[in-house]
Amino acid sequence: MSYFTEKQDFRNLKNFGNLTSPDPDGFYGPFGGAFIPEMLHPNVEELRNCYLDILESADFQAEFRALLRDYAGRATPLYHAKRLSERYGTKIYLKREDLCHTGAHKINNTIGQILLAQRLGKRRIIAETGAGQHGVATATVCALMGLKCIVYMGALDIERQAPNVARMRMLGATVVPALSGNQTLKDATNEAIRDWICNPVDTHYIIGSVVGPHPYPDLVARLQSVISEEIRAQLLEKEGVTNPTAVIACVGGGSNAAGAFYHFIEEKSVRLIGAEAAGLGVNTGETAATIALGKPGILHGSLSMLIQNSDGQVTEPYSISAGLDYPGVGPLHAQLAASGRASYLPVTDDEALAAAFQLARLEGIIPALESAHALAVLEKIGFKQNEVVVVCLSGRGDKDLGTYTKHLP
Repeated sequence: MSYFTEKQDFRNLKNFGNLTSPDPDGFYGPFGGAFIPEMLHPNVEELRNCYLDILESADFQAEFRALLRDYAGRATPLYHAKRLSERYGTKIYLKREDLCHTGAHKINNTIGQILLAQRLGKRRIIAETGAGQHGVATATVCALMGLKCIVYMGALDIERQAPNVARMRMLGATVVPALSGNQTLKDATNEAIRDWICNPVDTHYIIGSVVGPHPYPDLVARLQSVISEEIRAQLLEKEGVTNPTAVIACVGGGSNAAGAFYHFIEEKSVRLIGAEAAGLGVNTGETAATIALGKPGILHGSLSMLIQNSDGQVTEPYSISAGLDYPGVGPLHAQLAASGRASYLPVTDDEALAAAFQLARLEGIIPALESAHALAVLEKIGFKQNEVVVVCLSGRGDKDLGTYTKHLP
C-alpha cells in the first residue's frame, strides 16, 4: 500500500498490531499515517527515510545523551512524595520533568530534533506551541545552535502564557500569533503547517507532541522515551523493581505521556493512565476530552481520534490549561485507548486546580496546570498501600501563576 494513500475505511479498528511502534506506513493499528499536501511530500519522505538511521547512529546518540546530561540536566529525579503518599494511602513517586532546563519535558524532544535538523542541513526552524513550553524549548535549542526560530502561538495563549512569550523573545525567537479559530494550539499548528508548505527546502518543523504526519509521532515518542527509561532504572535503585503498579501522565497531544509510558507499554502488569482535559465538563461543550468524545478523523497530517460535530467538522476545544487545549490526540494514544492497553480519564478545570494547590501545600512543588490534571487522577482511582504509583510531573507552574492567583482558595 502506498505510503501516502488515503485509507477511507480507517482500517480494521480491531487490528492493533504492535502497540509501541508504527508499521512502515506510520500506522499504530488503525491510527496514524501521513495525510499531507503534495508540497510537503519531499520533506516528510526525507524525514521518514532517514530518521531511524540518524537516531540510532553512534554520533547522534553520543551528542544527544551528552546534551541531555550536561545541558538539559538529566537524569531528572524520581521523588518519593511522602506527604502526598500519606494523603492517598499508597507510595507515590513524582518524575520531576519540571526540573529540566526550560521547565518541562519538551527540551528532550527539541534537543533531539535540532540535532536531526542539522544533519538534514536545515537552517530555519519553525514550531507550534500552546502553553509555551515547547516554544521556549525550541527557541532555546535554536539559540544554542545558532539557527533561526519562528514560533506560532494562538493569540489567546500568548495572552495567558505571557511569561513564556517573553522568554521566547529573549532567546531570539520570532513569536507569530495565530488569529483564526479560538486562537489556541490547533490554530497555531495550522499556521506552522502553512509556513512549512511555503518554505519546504530550508525549514524543519519541530512538532512538539506525538501528533502530525508519520514519522513525527514515532520520532517524538522515541526522543521522549528517556523519561520511562530513567523511571525503570530509578525504581530499581529505590524499590528493587523496574516496573511500577501504575504510570499516570496528562495527555493533550500526548508527548510526556508517550515518554512516560514507552518502556512499559509491553509490560502488561503496569497500568497506564492518561488524564485529559475535561474543561468545564465532558458534556458541557467546553472541553478537550478527546478520548471520551472523539471519533476517527484526520487532523494535522494523521488519522486519530478527534472531537467533531455530526458533520465531521473539528469542534473548538476548551481547557484552562493551554497545553491540553487541543481537539485531537496522538495516534499512539488513540491506539492504546482503543486496544484497552491504557485508560484515559477526563479531569475538569476545578479538579486540576485543586490538585495543583494540594501538591503545592503538601510537597512545596507548584506544578504546571497540565501536570495538575495527572495529579487529579489520584482522587479518582484508589491504590493499595503496597502499590507504587509514578506520576509524570511534566512541567513547573511558574507560567501558570497568573491563573493560579485568580483561583487561590
